[in-house]
Amino acid sequence: MDKEVFSNIHKIIERDSKSATYKFALLRGVIEIIQDHSPYVAFQDDRVHFPTGLLIEKWLLYYYPLLESKTNLPQINGDAQLAFGKAFDKIISAYQDIGGFSAFYNDLKNKGIPRSIQADFFDLAKILRNTITQMPMKYIGRSISEDYYSIFQFENAVLRKRNIEMDLEFLIQNFGTFSIPRDYYEAFKILGSFINGQDSILFKWAEFSVIASRRDLSIAKVVNEVLRNPITQREISESKKIYREILNREGQVFCVWTGKKLSTYDIDHVIPFSIWKNNDLWNLLPSDSKMNKQKRDKIPSPDLISKQKDLILQYWEILYQSQPSRFQKEFQIALLGNRPFDSWRVSGIRQLQSSCDYLITNRGFGEWKI
Repeated sequence: MDKEVFSNIHKIIERDSKSATYKFALLRGVIEIIQDHSPYVAFQDDRVHFPTGLLIEKWLLYYYPLLESKTNLPQINGDAQLAFGKAFDKIISAYQDIGGFSAFYNDLKNKGIPRSIQADFFDLAKILRNTITQMPMKYIGRSISEDYYSIFQFENAVLRKRNIEMDLEFLIQNFGTFSIPRDYYEAFKILGSFINGQDSILFKWAEFSVIASRRDLSIAKVVNEVLRNPITQREISESKKIYREILNREGQVFCVWTGKKLSTYDIDHVIPFSIWKNNDLWNLLPSDSKMNKQKRDKIPSPDLISKQKDLILQYWEILYQSQPSRFQKEFQIALLGNRPFDSWRVSGIRQLQSSCDYLITNRGFGEWKI
């Protein structure tokens, strides 16, 4: 990997235009998509391609709490408004009395956006796409090159009609793609957790808001809002409750890691929640309490997944039969990508092994073996 790429990334963060937080949101989103090891990421020649819909999802999650906050958290210099501010306010207002941020994300991920606000959501998604592709994507890299779109390139898709279900899959399939050079992908993959950590993007974002507020705000206040996650303890408990009800109907429960028959058990996040904020049903499997305590925040090894494949598939099958719509949506986005659902058993195990290997090999998390 060319050292110049690392130098360029530093210049982009420090020197590129800072008239708004768009640059930070774009870089943070791309890094998180790479670190999520999304199955939608595609490699072609010397560039790596991503669905723009995944980036729109990230921006929805980043800006919702900032715009909803009762504290003014400036995201742009001067008295100007964010390009998507008014459109976003309509969505925030619609969810204000029905669960707010978490309810919105649950609809986006699972239930679909209610038809009564689909037109507003569609308009917001279009404005976000246009803002992303015409602003930060265009100007990022200007501290390195005089060319526009010197790093990011995009290809917009023809949007489908709105009289269909609108959810995350809709964004992924209908809002085109963007790409970055493979060297930048490799750099973000290796250094992403550092770039996206306390020493860089999130804190630069917070510093911007503090300065723009004429220092009426604190770094801690802004970072707290920026990092707020839509998945709450309640959502985790509800998912686990669904799982326990399913298992109770089955009558027999076996530890996914040992195969031992259990009378009492924990519901374990296969990929730990502390590492990947994923509360999908497929990621929740029954485990012996002792095994769960030993595993803690470790990642199951690809060999262990292969060894326990039949039991993992057995639980996935139970979940699919019990919650077909939710299971298929979550499974498609997290483990299948553009692969057909017909192959979900084989492809799902392979992607789970690939994701775990990536977290162990590239990101350095502890490996769980028995």
